[in-house]
Amino acid sequence: MAGMSSSLTKKIDAIVWGDTLTKYGLPGRVVATTLRYLYAVLRDVMSGQLTLRSMSLVYTTLLSIVPLLAFSFSVLKGLGVHEQLESRLSVLLDPLGEQGVDITNKLLTTVNNVNGTALGAMGLAFLIYTAVSMVQKIEESFNYVWYVSKPRNFARRLAEYMLVLLIGPLFIVIAMSMITLLQNESIVQYLVQNEALGPVIAATSKLTPYLIVGALFTFLYMYMPNTKVKLKSALVGGLAGGFLWATVGMIFTAFVVNSTRNLLYAGFAIGIVTLIWLYLNWLVLLIGSQLAFYHQNPAYLRIGRRESRLSNAMRERLALNIMFLVGKSFRDRDTQIRMADLSTSLKIPSITLAPIAAGLEQGGLLSLTESEVLQPGREMTRISLNDILDVVRVGGETGSHRDPSWSAEIEAIGAELDDALAKTIGEKSLSDLLDESLNK
Repeated sequence: MAGMSSSLTKKIDAIVWGDTLTKYGLPGRVVATTLRYLYAVLRDVMSGQLTLRSMSLVYTTLLSIVPLLAFSFSVLKGLGVHEQLESRLSVLLDPLGEQGVDITNKLLTTVNNVNGTALGAMGLAFLIYTAVSMVQKIEESFNYVWYVSKPRNFARRLAEYMLVLLIGPLFIVIAMSMITLLQNESIVQYLVQNEALGPVIAATSKLTPYLIVGALFTFLYMYMPNTKVKLKSALVGGLAGGFLWATVGMIFTAFVVNSTRNLLYAGFAIGIVTLIWLYLNWLVLLIGSQLAFYHQNPAYLRIGRRESRLSNAMRERLALNIMFLVGKSFRDRDTQIRMADLSTSLKIPSITLAPIAAGLEQGGLLSLTESEVLQPGREMTRISLNDILDVVRVGGETGSHRDPSWSAEIEAIGAELDDALAKTIGEKSLSDLLDESLNK
């Protein structure tokens, strides 16, 4: 049985990753690319991490939904459009059927009962903290997808999260208003009868809700991860995620309608259906982000989330390259470099660079400002290339292996290698290396 499974796996790998399909020209390449992305996403979902984080976000949503709605209600009330919250929220919960209406009414009743004066300063602070924690949890999930090991610092979190919480409700209301507007039969009929706009409206009206959701997803994929995401990759993930979200919504609506006849869960049905719907929403959002990551980093399509294993030679080159790029940026007062910029420049995920950067920081060769800008840890004339290499060649030993007992022959070879490296580098500093690059 195991042999048959192994044989089947090899055949699937040969079809997906081999040149079997690409031989058939453009159609074959399109099919092969689609299968590779589908294979990669299914593999990641089956591994359990995306589903686990989706369930974690469901739990966080249940704790944060009232504070988030209360915060959004306050923002919209200040803009004079708070009365539209109920209709927009009901549109979002449409897949839940009649139960969605009940949930909407209960949520808005609870939100309306939230009184800032009655809550006091501590209660209001708790509401804001819960809302911010929700956004932080979303960022952590996106950072996982994008191999980002270090989140935004506290100052950036507070500023950028509050911006999302302030602008997000207004954007959602505008998006939902456009969907409702486009679903208005009288307006659609008027536009369809127009000679110039009629054909265009007829072709795109059904796609517009998908495109609006895709635009929202695209914004989240670009803004939330603590790394630089290309617009094209975010757009691919956003459109795919938007269409998947709308498709799952239609399937789930049909499921809810058909399951109303099942009295197995009775009074628990509304809670169970809501949990499933929230879980599917978060899972779709993370799948779209995973697609955006693979589009920007196609080299990871086949290997997935395997732990990076760098050779000693690669670690040495990375350490030197990190310090070289940081030093180059430091000399140019008009540029600043962060971990995401290093990842983009070196075409290596930041989660792979993070341990080496941390070692350089612990060695006093690298420093991180409050705005997460990387800078040399001390004057570059006092940072020798040998110091940089020592971080990855000497640092890192732990436990009983710190002082091993080498054979005399091996010790001699090791000493010769160290001497050869020292002669190659000499007394060259990071500053000297940068000067040489300018003279070339």
